[in-house]
Amino acid sequence: MKYYLAPLEGITDHIYRRTYHKLFEPMDKYFIPFLTPNENGKLSKRQRQDVLPENNEGMYAVPQILTNKTEEFLSAEAYLGSLGYEEINLNLGCPSRCVVSKGRGAGFLADPDGLRRFLDEIFEKSNIRISIKSRIGVRDVEEFGALLDLYNQYPLEELILHPRTGKEFYKGSPHREVYRYAMKESRHPLCYNGDLFTKEQYEDWEKKFPQSDAVMLGRGILGDPLLLSKIKQNHRPAHTWMELQYELYLAYQKEIQEERHVLSRLKEFWTYRALVHREEREMIQKIYRTNTLKEYAELLHFE
Repeated sequence: MKYYLAPLEGITDHIYRRTYHKLFEPMDKYFIPFLTPNENGKLSKRQRQDVLPENNEGMYAVPQILTNKTEEFLSAEAYLGSLGYEEINLNLGCPSRCVVSKGRGAGFLADPDGLRRFLDEIFEKSNIRISIKSRIGVRDVEEFGALLDLYNQYPLEELILHPRTGKEFYKGSPHREVYRYAMKESRHPLCYNGDLFTKEQYEDWEKKFPQSDAVMLGRGILGDPLLLSKIKQNHRPAHTWMELQYELYLAYQKEIQEERHVLSRLKEFWTYRALVHREEREMIQKIYRTNTLKEYAELLHFE
């Protein structure tokens, strides 16, 4: 089984990836949160910083591109290729309303003819291996059969599947019966993504899908960075959640100028912690109520 870190926009940036990789059980692949090329195919300064090789040293990093325009994709691909990347990922799964309304991410699935033309062109012209991260449809699980038929026509590096529709966002339970169908019918290596927050949940999933090639961990690993060590039953001495938060506390102050933005970024990690460790919610509420980095540091005994 291979293990991947999910790309969460604004969260799993190069600072988080490097810090996690240094302290905890390493992932087989680290997916870089989606890059959004402009009309000329250029990336923002922040996005260029995120993909610099020196900011991903020692990791197998895979940049993810979010676009529905072939020229933007191919221009970004050429830039990433010049940096030495051997694989890129196409985002067809982001369910955010502002993304979907522009026909990107999961919204692109609503235009199968346009998606086919897009895939035809990028696979004809691309010089880098391409994987896809996808939802199972926009509104209905019945959309997935035709969608998988489409994916099967292209030489994907792998298909990463979050078995919810875009409309479902992260509500309800993943449609694992659709993932089972994909395991039978996909011509490509398949990676599962969705709602694995604990070792017990992972083991239950693995028993039901023992033939899976890979699993992508996102919100679960953000809430418990020891999750992969627990899954692999690696009992070597490990660092702790608080050590991770302290490292991030120092690193983000060097990277981000405005205190309120640093504090907002740090608080967001505790949102994921609350998903996994409900017994800590009283403490997490106190963290949410801090208004300055000084208050935050004093509460966590960083200073």
